[in-house]
Amino acid sequence: MSANINLIQAVNLALDDALASDPNVMVFGEDVADPQEGGVMGVTKGLSTKHGNVRVRSTPIAEQAIIGAAIGASIAGIKPVAEIMLMNFTTVAMDMIVNHAAKLRFMSGGQTHVPIVIRTMTGAGFSTGGQHADFLESWFAHTAGLKVVIPSTPADAYGLMLSCIDDPDPCIFVENMPLYWTNGEAPERHVRIPLGKAKMVREGSDVTIITYARQVFDALAVAEKFAKEGKSVEVIDLRTISPLDEEAILASVGKTRRAVVVHEAVKNCGVGAEVSSRIHESLYAKLLAPVQRVGAAFCPVPFSKPLETAFVPTQDAIEAAVRRTLAA
Repeated sequence: MSANINLIQAVNLALDDALASDPNVMVFGEDVADPQEGGVMGVTKGLSTKHGNVRVRSTPIAEQAIIGAAIGASIAGIKPVAEIMLMNFTTVAMDMIVNHAAKLRFMSGGQTHVPIVIRTMTGAGFSTGGQHADFLESWFAHTAGLKVVIPSTPADAYGLMLSCIDDPDPCIFVENMPLYWTNGEAPERHVRIPLGKAKMVREGSDVTIITYARQVFDALAVAEKFAKEGKSVEVIDLRTISPLDEEAILASVGKTRRAVVVHEAVKNCGVGAEVSSRIHESLYAKLLAPVQRVGAAFCPVPFSKPLETAFVPTQDAIEAAVRRTLAA
């Protein structure tokens, strides 16, 4: 297979393979069928033509109904992949996601599983403003019963999507819009990537950067810059926000004894706070410096392009955080 594949193609390929190999898999959401161009970004393009309008179908603009239908179908034995076009729109369906999908297994004493995947996309950089570009992963990570997955590469997107479809419980699968057209290594077909397992994308010994989504690439760029100064930066891609791969985080920081957590979501009450706290709880006596957090400003994503650019964590901000840890 060609190494030239982007994240859109990877998700499409994962859905195509899942639909082909399991007759219980369905895909539905607003505009996902081919008469509506396979979704606003074309992620599901070609799937309804290949697998039929029953298994790949467009729905009305009704987010709560989409998730409600997915929950009902899953209880009846179907494996639905439901698309909520933008992550901000999941708020319309929060009752279905948080009070029903996440809790039915617990409230039924383990008798009722809800094997749904909720695909959604988000990310700043397109001047789409405060109602279209928020990273809201910490909201869902705070809810027991949900898995939250955010791939950074096409190969990870493919393998993680297949694992989400196989999972007996609800998964939130977040696609980062700015990464949609970034090419990467093609996946090995039908190979799953385990949920809850982080990936070391660069080995180092002086400080660990823990991150996910597009900030993985910013972290790697910063690590390369420090390498020219003789400093060794390790980079960990979480890939799954809930459950967190605490073992991988603590193993890396236990080695480097310094850590910086980076994400695009606002810094306040974000994933960085949880990761930082776990590191301090387990490694306080070993740390050479307090854990640093880098996140977006505590405000809605701005429409204004200059303000939006200032809102998103930059490589300069990551570099400054690393320098603070090294100077301590």
